[in-house]
Amino acid sequence: MSTSTRSRRHTVFGLAVLAGLVLGALLGFIAKQAEVSWLATTLSRIGEIFVSLVQFTVIPLVFTAIVVGITSLRRLGGPRTAAQLGGRTLLWFAITSLIAVLIGIAVASIGNIGSGVQVTPSEDAVANIAERNPGDWWAFIQSIVPTNVFSAFSEGNILQVVFIALLVGGAAYALGDRASVFVNFNQSAFDIIQKVLGWIIWLAPVGVLGLLGNAFASYGNEFWAPLVSLIVAVYLGSALVLFVVYPVLLRFVGKINPLTFFRKSWPALQFAFVSQSSGATLPLSRQAAVNLGVPRGYASFAVPLGTTTKMDGCAAVFPAATTIFIANLNGIALSFGDYVLIVLVAVFGSLATAGTTGWFTMLTLTLAAVNLPAEVIATGVATVFAINPVLDMMRTATNVAGQITVPILVARSTGTLDETALHAPTDLPLIDEDPEDSADAPAEESRKDKEPVGA
Repeated sequence: MSTSTRSRRHTVFGLAVLAGLVLGALLGFIAKQAEVSWLATTLSRIGEIFVSLVQFTVIPLVFTAIVVGITSLRRLGGPRTAAQLGGRTLLWFAITSLIAVLIGIAVASIGNIGSGVQVTPSEDAVANIAERNPGDWWAFIQSIVPTNVFSAFSEGNILQVVFIALLVGGAAYALGDRASVFVNFNQSAFDIIQKVLGWIIWLAPVGVLGLLGNAFASYGNEFWAPLVSLIVAVYLGSALVLFVVYPVLLRFVGKINPLTFFRKSWPALQFAFVSQSSGATLPLSRQAAVNLGVPRGYASFAVPLGTTTKMDGCAAVFPAATTIFIANLNGIALSFGDYVLIVLVAVFGSLATAGTTGWFTMLTLTLAAVNLPAEVIATGVATVFAINPVLDMMRTATNVAGQITVPILVARSTGTLDETALHAPTDLPLIDEDPEDSADAPAEESRKDKEPVGA
C-alpha cells in the first residue's frame, strides 16, 4: 500500500473518531436531558460491546508478545546485552514516572483542586466501591504469583499472565533452538490476534460514540460540573508529560525530532485515547517504535513490558492529582511527608496499574499511603468513578506515548537506533494491512536484529 493511500486512510479514520466523540457527547446529552431511556441503553450497549471486543484480545496478546519479545533479544546479543537493555528500560520507566508524578502534584496543588467543591455520590455508588478490595501492598505482591496457570488466563488476571509470560519467555530464551517450535507458535498466535485486533480498531469511531455517549447519558452536566477542576488537572498534567516532557527527552536524549515522533505514533495515541487500553494498543505501539528506529527485537520486548509497567498517566499524574482532589474535597491537609509517599507509590507501584481495573488499585494504594480514612477513600473514589471514562482517555494516551518513548531513548543510548527507519517517509500502518505490505519484513528484521549493541 502506498504512503499516500495509507495517509488518506489515517486521515479518514481520525476524522471518524472525532465525529464519534462529538456525536456521542451530543446523543448522551440528549438522552439525559430528554430522558430518552432507549437511547441511553443503546449507547451503553454499544460501548460495552466495543470494550468487550477490545479486552478479549488483551490477555493472549500480552502473553504472546512478551514471550516473543524476550526470545527476540537473543538476536540482539547475549544475556549481558539483554540484561543491559532490560536494566536501562526499567531505569527510564522510573525516571519518567518520577517526572510525571511531580507534574501531577504541581498542577493539582497550584490549582488547589477540590477546595470548596460540594459533590455527593449516591449511596449505592459508595457501597459498591466500599465492597471492592482496595489496593494493598502485600496482597498485591501475593496476587502476582498464580496458584493455577489456567485460572490466571480464564479469570483475566493480567499481572499473573505477565508473571507467567516472563518465566516462560525466560525459559524459552535459555533453551534456544530447542524451544523454536514453541516460539514460532507464539509468533503465529500473536500475528493472528494482531490481525483480529486490526479489524476491531476500525470500529473505534462507533465504540467511542457509545462510551462517551453513555457517560453523558448516565451522569449529565449536574454531576460533571463540580468535577471539572479534576478533569482539567488530569488533562493538563498528562498533556504536559505528553507534549512537553517526552518531546524534550526525545530531542535532547533521543536526538530525534518530536514532530517525527508524533507523526509516526499518532495513530497509536489516537487508538489508545479511544480504546482506553494500553494492551489493546500494543501492536500499534510496537509498530510505531519500530518505525521510529527501535530494533524490532527490542521493541517486541520493551513495548509489551511497558503495557503493564509504564503508566505515567494512570500511575503518576492521575493518582497524584486525584489524591489531592479528594483530600481537599474533605478538608484534609496533606503534609510534605504525604507528598513524598505519593511520589514513592507512583515510582514503585506502577505495576499495580496492569489491567482494566488498575487505575482503581493504584488510586486506592496512594490514598491508603497518605492514611486517609476508609470512608473518605470510598466516597472519594465513588465520586471520581463517575468521570473515569473521560479521564481514562487522556491517561491511556499518555501511557502509550511513554511506552513508545522509552525504547527510543534506550535504543539511542545503546547505539542501536536505526536512522534509516527513523527518517523513512512512511506512516504507521494500521495493523490490518495487506500481507504483501510486509512481505519483506522478516528479511529486514533479520538485518536489523544482527546489529551489535553499543556500549
